[in-house]
Amino acid sequence: MNLENLGQQIRQLREKKGKGLNEFAKELNVSAGYLSNLETGKSDTIKLTILEKIQEYLKVLPIDSTSNVSQRINRIEQHIKDLEKKDPLYAEFLLQNVESSIEWFKKRTK
Repeated sequence: MNLENLGQQIRQLREKKGKGLNEFAKELNVSAGYLSNLETGKSDTIKLTILEKIQEYLKVLPIDSTSNVSQRINRIEQHIKDLEKKDPLYAEFLLQNVESSIEWFKKRTK
């Protein structure tokens, strides 16, 4: 994925969440001009700290995700982390179910 595609994704997700360019730039602690250049592909670099903030706010997947499976796993991980903050018992319940389901399937396919 190149920065132009990432920038387009960022803009789409930002707009979907109802955030304006200036508002989101302020949250990221960058200028609106920099964010605009990033979203339009005019910027050819992005600091890791900015990318991490964008991920945190918009739940953007890491740019090094190589497959649909890894993207889904990353998304599930973020959801469980968010859930753990709100309801740790339910997050633990989900994790235990996933783990036991994987073990069951592995035994079944031997």
